[in-house]
Amino acid sequence: MSRLHAKQLRLLIAVEESGSLLGAADKVGLTQPGASKALRELEATLSVALFKRTNRGLIPTEAGHCALRFARLIQSDIDKLRFELEAIASGAGGHLAIGTIMGAAPLLSDAVSGLLKQQPHMSVEIVEDTSETLLGLIERGRLDAAICRSSVSRNPGLYEALFVKDETLSVIANVRHPAMGAEAVELRQLQDSRWVVYRAHMPMRRLLEREFHEAQLNFPQHLIETTSALTTLTLLGRNTDLVALVSDDVANYFCHNGLVGTLALKLRSRSEPYELVLRKGAPRSPALALLMDALKPGSSARAGRSSPQ
Repeated sequence: MSRLHAKQLRLLIAVEESGSLLGAADKVGLTQPGASKALRELEATLSVALFKRTNRGLIPTEAGHCALRFARLIQSDIDKLRFELEAIASGAGGHLAIGTIMGAAPLLSDAVSGLLKQQPHMSVEIVEDTSETLLGLIERGRLDAAICRSSVSRNPGLYEALFVKDETLSVIANVRHPAMGAEAVELRQLQDSRWVVYRAHMPMRRLLEREFHEAQLNFPQHLIETTSALTTLTLLGRNTDLVALVSDDVANYFCHNGLVGTLALKLRSRSEPYELVLRKGAPRSPALALLMDALKPGSSARAGRSSPQ
């Protein structure tokens, strides 16, 4: 392993991305013979074939996929090292790449806002997506951590998951929705409504499907699927017949704009809690440590949360 070189790892990634040695050689600044030699040396060092030579180009073997995953993690850690060193040299506060599912976006926004008061020179990248996508970004080293759910992964052992908060849910709709203002709303009244939902197999989608099943109702058809909070709000604001299942935090934030309101529908199912998910064994930067403190139950950042105006 001491014979591994950073350029070999970059070449490994480039070969997978381009599917050919010629394309990979251009990306890493080698001649094609030089790239071929470097790949042979890498396979000899690891004592395993990393690619299959096919008429469609170079295809990673099972061992190749494994090596690629670690190569990307190593490359990501090197990039973070360079960025952190540059931040220290310039007096900046470092960099944090954090993901969130839609329901936890207000919670993360509060934590990050408090963090920036402590570290005003810190730069922050926030990615909003599904738990499945965010876990993939964590595994590849693209994110330091994410507020999501590790239960959707087929390999939960790759991650460390820390409890953040129980999630409670609300059904929201345009303020002119026919059921808005009613003292109580039954699920059957919303069966013919058009629902804005997460994609299939996501925890919140499964919960909604379970609610309809237990009520012995057919799950609505003609769904609108999105992971975007802004898209959900915009759709509800422009359509009086749409309804959406969101976290209470998102519902409370949305309701302040006057476009949507919360329907008086009581859900029987319990949602899975939010977790702060990290790659197991990954180094924790000072910025990530501060965020973890801010997200701990009972922290001042959580307790001092303010409502949007």
